[in-house]
Amino acid sequence: MSVTEPRNRYQGRSLPRPDDELVDQGLGFDLGTLLSRRRMLTALGLGAVTVGLAACSSGTTSSAAATTSEGEIPDETAGPYPGDGSNGPNALADSGIVRSDIRSSFGTGSAVAQGVPMTLELTITDLANGGIPFAGTAVYVWHCDRDGNYSMYADGLEGENYLRGVQIADASGLVRFTSIVPACYSGRWPHIHFEVYPDQASITDSANAIATSQVALPEDTCTAVYATTGYESSVRTLSQVTLDSDNVFGDDGGVSQLATVTGDVTSGFTVALTAPVDTRTEPSGGSAPAGGGGGAPPGGGQGGPPARN
Repeated sequence: MSVTEPRNRYQGRSLPRPDDELVDQGLGFDLGTLLSRRRMLTALGLGAVTVGLAACSSGTTSSAAATTSEGEIPDETAGPYPGDGSNGPNALADSGIVRSDIRSSFGTGSAVAQGVPMTLELTITDLANGGIPFAGTAVYVWHCDRDGNYSMYADGLEGENYLRGVQIADASGLVRFTSIVPACYSGRWPHIHFEVYPDQASITDSANAIATSQVALPEDTCTAVYATTGYESSVRTLSQVTLDSDNVFGDDGGVSQLATVTGDVTSGFTVALTAPVDTRTEPSGGSAPAGGGGGAPPGGGQGGPPARN
């Protein structure tokens, strides 16, 4: 005959928070549970057992959840050219921003970005729910063109909005964009910006973003692309920066933001990255860097925008 424990106890131990779920009892309780299991396994003759003790960031985070939280995509600045309304123009308020092919401008713009074709695939996962696909999230992507310029900001491109777009994550958490490989401009490793919003209705206010980060492109891909016509200036700028010296990816060499790439310069490249998002943490990215105004990149585009963008 089994005996049901009182609601405020588990395996003979009092619950610190009897009204909360078992996984939300705090670090101290989690550690005690794990140690009790270790002692039980040892008593059964199973020898030393290595148990992963998660480093919980707060008393309300479970050990299992904290383990996955360590893989959250790093928060990064949106830079001075986000086009999300936080620093000047807002493409996210315009009809037509939800699209998969971002090579051309929409609305009143008419320019089309030229360059080596790139398919960008981002898979958004939900760490707050065990790392399942984060279906339904709205992902805003933007990056510079092959001259190092950002639409909506650079001289002569104020009325253009190419290389900007939003897609809604499918059941597998995937969004896919058709674009071109961006340039490498002075002071930055080649990269792609993105923001994640809870849903499409949230995108008109950048404060609703639940994650802001960047994708780093592998060096061999960039080297191959920059050897083609139109990317000549990127050959020099790429030689002047590394992932470790970059002031965004340099914290860890871009280990969790470095994309996996397949393809070639003739057929185009597919750039893929999984971006785990944890809605239990407070987003710290997204703001423009100090002194990063909304003007055109220095040097007419070839010098690129200021650092940390």
